[in-house]
Amino acid sequence: MTAEIFAIVAPIFVVAGLGYGWARLGRDFDTDFVTNIVLTFATPCLVFASLTTISGGLADLGTIAIAMLFALASFAVLGFILLRAMGGLPAHSYLPALIFGNQGNMGLPLAFFAFGEAGLRLAVTAFAVHSILQFTGGVSLAAGTANVRQLLRAPVLWGVIASLPFMFSDLRPPVWIGNTVTLLGGLVIPLMLLTLGVSLSRLRITRIRRSVAIAAARLIGGLAVGLVVAEVFSLEGIVRGVLIIQTAMPVAIFNYVFAQRYQREPEDIAAAIVISTLASIVTLPLVLALVL
Repeated sequence: MTAEIFAIVAPIFVVAGLGYGWARLGRDFDTDFVTNIVLTFATPCLVFASLTTISGGLADLGTIAIAMLFALASFAVLGFILLRAMGGLPAHSYLPALIFGNQGNMGLPLAFFAFGEAGLRLAVTAFAVHSILQFTGGVSLAAGTANVRQLLRAPVLWGVIASLPFMFSDLRPPVWIGNTVTLLGGLVIPLMLLTLGVSLSRLRITRIRRSVAIAAARLIGGLAVGLVVAEVFSLEGIVRGVLIIQTAMPVAIFNYVFAQRYQREPEDIAAAIVISTLASIVTLPLVLALVL
């Protein structure tokens, strides 16, 4: 079991470590460019490729999508309670970091290495739900105002919409389209991990106690919510494992992007990202031991 868990976790930290080392050596890495490529083209293609190559298991995708919605709602409620208990910290600054974990950079590759293509399809579905809400509700929360247009600007949403006719019929995309989206979708995992490492090299830790509390709540609370939601929905096997993995991720990098854009305590959020990601070196093997 130890060797199996190491084989799953090691590639995540090796590739992220390459990105970290690359940045620390002073080499060029345009994080904004790579992130935009991943979000605008590669991720929608990964979603489309995953959802249009399903052979059975459509009910499982619906189940994990609903379970992820329920988990995110639970994070929001528990986050409000925690922030109030911490002296009334402002929700627009800290709640997104509690709700949204790093499901893309770390969750997708972990699910893939742990459960193969079947796990990746489930993880992509959960990530699509998570991503749509992060780039709509998360942005609105950080900005302090709701923006319906933000939903229509979420590329991952269009990847889901484009896949629907193929999911609910016997139609299949032309081979050239399938090959193209598979090729582009293959960029997601390595580029996200490299970007994670580069981003971590540029973040700094401040207000250590507060940041540790946020990081611990994201990791421990995320795992607890995942376990409870899995029980509520009576999830089993790969579906259960993928949901728990995705809910137990460290603080998402994009929380810092939004905090920086709207000046919502970006130093604290950056510190929570660094601390939770480093702590995940210990927590993720434990999570995998629970689900494998």
